[in-house]
Amino acid sequence: MPFVVFPGVKLWYSDSGGAGLPVIFMHAATGTCDSWVQQEPDFTEANYRCIAYDRREWGRSQPAPTGEQPGYVSDDLHGLVNHLRLDRFHLVATAAGGRGALDYALLHPERVRSLVVSSSFGGVQDESYSIIQRRVRPPEIHALPVELRELGPSYRATDPEGVQRWLAIERVSHPVGSLDLTGQTPQDPITFARLETMKVPVLVICGDADLLSPPALMRLFADRIPDCRFETMPEAGHAAFWEQPDIWNKLVLEFIGQH
Repeated sequence: MPFVVFPGVKLWYSDSGGAGLPVIFMHAATGTCDSWVQQEPDFTEANYRCIAYDRREWGRSQPAPTGEQPGYVSDDLHGLVNHLRLDRFHLVATAAGGRGALDYALLHPERVRSLVVSSSFGGVQDESYSIIQRRVRPPEIHALPVELRELGPSYRATDPEGVQRWLAIERVSHPVGSLDLTGQTPQDPITFARLETMKVPVLVICGDADLLSPPALMRLFADRIPDCRFETMPEAGHAAFWEQPDIWNKLVLEFIGQH
């Protein structure tokens, strides 16, 4: 798992290799590329090349001495795509990773075969959407311990070992002394009008027990995407990909297999 250096960042990535179609995974604000440990076996078995990276100031990615901070998610992703000499690929993102993934697919539709956005509010900037988002995500929810905020109650009740594995990744997701770059913005603002120009087929997945991005919120932006399939996972929280990997993987593999 090597580094690649771009302006402002020394980016850590993993690559399963092989001749299969590439799938790039983008993690949440509470994760790193290690978060996809329950996806890689199924996707490589299905003959996909799995690529993931620690987004700028997450995990093992490190700030570089030159280059403006924090930069754009889409620029970091495009640099990695060009470094790996990828032509077209599937893009799969969860939670905060969804903002950069949407921006990238809108900027570079010629490179993206399909886009999967899971458990994400999408970063939409329209005021009508922001008003609803503030109702759904009040300060009291953000003040909860991270596992209560992000993991569904059914998962916490039935898989305490899985909760501890998830927490172990979350605890090292930000290096000691790192900047908080959760505000790393899309290159262009995500708006309803911009989503209506999407040229890439999109799958949106949400958990019906998600406190941060519940179905009612995610449908609002999914409905603006022309070629969009919407799926809800019963009892899943904000980390649906981690809580119910068998169901989540099946949904994603079925979708990307059509594109």
